[in-house]
Amino acid sequence: MQKDHSIKRVLVTGGAGYVGSKLTPMLLDAGYEVVVFDIQYFGDDKLPLTNPKLTSIKGDLRDTDAFTRAVAGCDAVIHLACISNDPSFVLDPTLSKSINYDCFEPMVVAAKKAGVKRFVYASTSSVYGVSDAPDVTEDHPLVPLTDYNKFKGMCEPLLWKHNDADFVAVTIRPATVCGYAPRMRLDLSVNILTNHAVNNGKITVFGGSQLRPNIHVEDVSRLYVELLSYDADKINGQTFNAGYQNMAISEIADVVKKVVEEEMPEKAPIDIVTTPTDDIRSYHVNSDKIRNTLGFEPRLTVEDAVRGLVKAFRDGKLPNSMTDDRYFNVKTMQKLTAA
Repeated sequence: MQKDHSIKRVLVTGGAGYVGSKLTPMLLDAGYEVVVFDIQYFGDDKLPLTNPKLTSIKGDLRDTDAFTRAVAGCDAVIHLACISNDPSFVLDPTLSKSINYDCFEPMVVAAKKAGVKRFVYASTSSVYGVSDAPDVTEDHPLVPLTDYNKFKGMCEPLLWKHNDADFVAVTIRPATVCGYAPRMRLDLSVNILTNHAVNNGKITVFGGSQLRPNIHVEDVSRLYVELLSYDADKINGQTFNAGYQNMAISEIADVVKKVVEEEMPEKAPIDIVTTPTDDIRSYHVNSDKIRNTLGFEPRLTVEDAVRGLVKAFRDGKLPNSMTDDRYFNVKTMQKLTAA
C-alpha cells in the first residue's frame, strides 16, 4: 500500500492507552510524526518518549482549547480516547458521558478547522448489544445495553455532519481487543482468562455460551495505520466492523488452557470453573465489508494473543498482574474518583 505523503503528522487521542501504546510505535515506524493527546490516567511511560518524532501531551479532551492547540499542524486524527469498560461508566457516569460523548463534536469541529484531512473514529462492536443474528453486519440496528455502548454509537452520526471531500472521516467498530501491548489491560476477556490461568492455575468462566468477536491488538493497530493511506473514496463516510474470530467465552477458555499447559507445563493442569453471569452480551460480528472493500484481513488469532501474553508473563513484563491496579481500568478509575 502506498503511503499518502500528504499526511505527515498524526494526532492520536488516547495514544498512551492499551491500543495506543501499540499503535504509536507503529505510526513512528511508518515514518509519521505523532502527537499523543492523552489524559494520562495511566501515565505515558510506555511510549517511546525518546523518539524525536513523538510529542506526548497530557491533555483532557473536554478542554477544546487544549485540543485545538495540540491538533494544529496535524494532517490526521485517530480518535481512540474514551472511558472504556461498562463498569467504568457505573463508577462515574457524568465523567464518562463528558469524555465519551459531550466533547466529541467540538473535537471534530476543531480538527476540521485546523485543516485535518482525515479523521478515524474508533467506535466499538459492542454497540450491537445482544443479537441472535447469525452475522451482525454494519447495518444491524444498534441495541446498546449500557451507557458506554450508547454514547459510542451516538457519536457516529455526529461525525457524518462534518465529513466532506476535504475532511475524510471513517468509523471503525472493533471487536474485543486482545494480546500484549506495552500499556497492558488485563480486564478484557482473552487477557483476563490468560492472566488467571498463568497466575492462579484456574480459569473462571462467567456464563460461557456468549459469543464475543475478537481482534489482536497488533491487527487493529495496523488497521489504523493503513486507514491513513486507503483511497478517500473507499472510506469517506463509511463504517466498518473490524473483527476476526467470533468465539464463545467457553471456547476462549479452552484455547487458554491448551496454550498455557503447552507453554508452561509446570502449571498443568489448568482448571476451568463455570459460574452464572448477568453479562448477556452476545453477538457474531461479520467483517466481510472491510475485507471486500479495503482488502484488510487480520493475521493473528486468539491463540497467538494467548501465546504472546504467556511470553510476556514469562519475560517478567507483567509483574503483580493480579493485584496492580494499573492493569485494570475500573480499579484505576475507582482510585481516581475517590481521590
